[in-house]
Amino acid sequence: MNRFSHNIIPYLKTIATALIIAILPMAAHAGTLAEQGDSAYNKKNFTEALSLYRQALEKDGTSSKLYYNIGNTYYRLNDPGHAVINYERALNIDPSNEDARTNLEYVNSKIMDKPEDDSTFLSNIHHRMIASMSPDAWAWFAFAMFVVMVAALALYMFSSNITARKVGFFGAFVLLAVFAYTLVVAISAASRYDSHEYAVVTAPTTNLRSTPSSSNSKNDKVVPIHVGTKVQILDSIPTPDDPSTRMWYDVKINNTSRAWVSAADVERI
Repeated sequence: MNRFSHNIIPYLKTIATALIIAILPMAAHAGTLAEQGDSAYNKKNFTEALSLYRQALEKDGTSSKLYYNIGNTYYRLNDPGHAVINYERALNIDPSNEDARTNLEYVNSKIMDKPEDDSTFLSNIHHRMIASMSPDAWAWFAFAMFVVMVAALALYMFSSNITARKVGFFGAFVLLAVFAYTLVVAISAASRYDSHEYAVVTAPTTNLRSTPSSSNSKNDKVVPIHVGTKVQILDSIPTPDDPSTRMWYDVKINNTSRAWVSAADVERI
């Protein structure tokens, strides 16, 4: 080893040690934000817990568990609207999160407005299927059905046994139908994850109106709805001439009832 290498190695070791010492506390801090939030929550410091969970959300990214914890914290802070939003977000990421589903059902049972479900029986089954697994899980299931379908076709085409050929032929048709449906479900689950077409009322009370205006016209039908109510956003319209509300949403409730609501009183899921 030459003299230059002998002299510089101690300096490199010193620099490496300093970098490790500097990086480790930051990594530890980033990895424990959610845990700090859990600790604050257990101590009933809900405002602090919410702040820590939000920091973890920004720093570490989204997760079903984190949204579930945020939903619990909002509920403890007597904010059912934001609790519903975050439980819904948790389920969009992981439909198998039964804790989030149970708490969402509990909070929904406490809100003032309980819109009736006018969906058909088959539509409800379809939506339950979509919510039963994550988009990735449905994609893999669809792929598995495709592989099995190809195997059934191969059995029909290459088998010399008549019974096996019949099984392969009719099985391929059945599997084609199953594959097509699971593909639709996978696409629907993925679009649901990325979609922001649903919103929840966060104001204590807001009004559904027949026109996108806050003016109290005699011809305008007004129906009050309350915090925690879930609506489907169909369209939006800016209203720069209305100083009190800059944006209105055309929303649907009960799958049939449509009205306008102030965008300031709801938050997209």
